[in-house]
Amino acid sequence: MDVNKIRKICRPFRIVLGLGLIATGFITGTAWFYLGIIPLIAGLTNFCPLCIITKKCDLPESPKES
Repeated sequence: MDVNKIRKICRPFRIVLGLGLIATGFITGTAWFYLGIIPLIAGLTNFCPLCIITKKCDLPESPKES
């Protein structure tokens, strides 16, 4: 499985998910707004705490030069 393909798909998906949850929060008046901030920030900054915990989205380590 190519990790770079996963990361290319994950970033826009997180941004759309975050914006969708924020829009749902504004339309319904519930607290979904706060939940939408997490994937939005993760998508915009390309940093995901869940990927660090699960180690499934990590980029492969580059070989160290001696």
